[in-house]
Amino acid sequence: MLPSRTFLVLAVFVCGVCSALYLAFFSYYKTEEIQAAKGRLALYKSTLESEIERISYFPYVLSKDDHVIAGVLGQDLQALNERLAEFARRSQLDAIYLLNTDGVTIATSNYDQENSYLHNNYGFRPYFKQAMEGKGGEFYGIGVTTSLPGLFISAPVYAPNGKIAGVIAMKLNLHRLEEIWMEAGENVLLSNGDGIVLLSSNPKWRYKALFDIPPQRREEIKAVRQFDKIPLVKLNWSRTNEDQASVNKVPYLLVQEELHARQWTLYFFASERSIQVQAWSHLITLTVVASLIFAAWQFKKTRRIGAALRESQADSADLREANRLLAVEIEDRKQAERRLQRTQDELARTSRLAALGQLSVSVTHELGQPIAAMKNYLTAAEISQKPPKASLLTQMSGLVTRMENITKQLRFFSRPGSKEFEPVNLQDVLKGSEELLAVNLNSGKVQYSSDYPDHPVWVRGNRLRLEQVLTNVMRNAMDAMTDEEDCILEVKISQQNDHGVVWVSDSGPGIGQSTIRDLEEPFYTTRASGEGMGLGLAISTEIIKEHGGTIHAENRHPKGAVFMIEIPLEKEATHA
Repeated sequence: MLPSRTFLVLAVFVCGVCSALYLAFFSYYKTEEIQAAKGRLALYKSTLESEIERISYFPYVLSKDDHVIAGVLGQDLQALNERLAEFARRSQLDAIYLLNTDGVTIATSNYDQENSYLHNNYGFRPYFKQAMEGKGGEFYGIGVTTSLPGLFISAPVYAPNGKIAGVIAMKLNLHRLEEIWMEAGENVLLSNGDGIVLLSSNPKWRYKALFDIPPQRREEIKAVRQFDKIPLVKLNWSRTNEDQASVNKVPYLLVQEELHARQWTLYFFASERSIQVQAWSHLITLTVVASLIFAAWQFKKTRRIGAALRESQADSADLREANRLLAVEIEDRKQAERRLQRTQDELARTSRLAALGQLSVSVTHELGQPIAAMKNYLTAAEISQKPPKASLLTQMSGLVTRMENITKQLRFFSRPGSKEFEPVNLQDVLKGSEELLAVNLNSGKVQYSSDYPDHPVWVRGNRLRLEQVLTNVMRNAMDAMTDEEDCILEVKISQQNDHGVVWVSDSGPGIGQSTIRDLEEPFYTTRASGEGMGLGLAISTEIIKEHGGTIHAENRHPKGAVFMIEIPLEKEATHA
């Protein structure tokens, strides 16, 4: 019961999918066919209008011809017949003829033919009446003399006195357009304002009425003998929607174009059969391809299931062995994880001890600068025979305060935190460092010079930390020149783009093959053993990074090194 129900559901699903695909294909090709039909119909419309416009001005031009005017006055009509015959031949017109005010033909291009218009009266035709009213006339109908349809175009002919003396008319046969439609194998028809088919690629549709014609209008058509004795029966057709219609119960796609100047309508009927064939062919092709893919997938699936079953039966012993090995591996992994945990705990304790040792060395190194300065001040006071000045006590008090602040500042190395920043003038930072290093700079061994602009260079930062950085860089430069004969230390402050820049250059041995990355590493130093721990620049780098700046170092030509410190300028405050 269940397999049958599943098969039924699957069959319904497949049918639904196929129906949806067919409708999708049909809709797509229908749209394509309609677009193609519109293109063809636009071409036919252009051809029809061009054919009519080609000769639409001939009657007016001929009405101004001296021979035509002379002819309407009864002069030299035979010469005019020959002249009109030559014009008709060159213009590919059925006939060109001249009528007097009574509607009688007095000259015609077919004067020498059996069905000549000569002496026939066409005063009942609308195109004659329109021309006699002083207007251009146009009328499509079946000729009463030749029984051949055509488009009649007329114009009034004025005598020298300015009065209408006759009418010049010509007949254009549009049957050549019907032949083009037939050769293309397409269903095209042209109807007038009454819905009567004037031209058609299907002769059975010609002179059929698309709509009901009121009795009064039928009498008017009969009076002007527009379609002679043709009954004008209604065509067996109907429109199902905007772009579909049926003729004699045969469905078509319908496209139409209006020729507003003449109240004509051009219809194009495209067969739906070609659309159905394309939709079915694509659906069948898609179904066959899908069936083949499904069959191949089922075949591969069956083979995979069979192979898996055989492998499962053959590898049952291997599976049990693998389970045993897996249990052993799990136990080994657990032991390894326990050993790893113990190692990580030991490493953490070692890291904390290393950090503690590094911190103690850092404190010693950073406090060494103010302590050395204090020692220099005390030595100078002992050597001097004069009692110490009050300024010396003030300077030593300032050094003690600086040492206290340094111990507070070093806490950022283990617990970085935000510090209050304020506008700082780099010239003030340099002056603070010069005061701290005054004993070394004034010893006479170092040739020291500084260069900075007349205006302040304001950056945003912590003045104490920036003094600490600049003091460390300048002290390192002086330490590097200990064994040099000429010890030159230069400090320059400038403003470049959005940064304040401090250059510190010396005449020492340079940094060799080291890079700034090497110098930033804690415990890395280019000095001899016992002359430094290599922590000063590492701490200075961290301080400058806190300020959003950078430190660069490079060798100086011919000797020495240059350190460049860049710090972003203060943007918000404006200082004098």
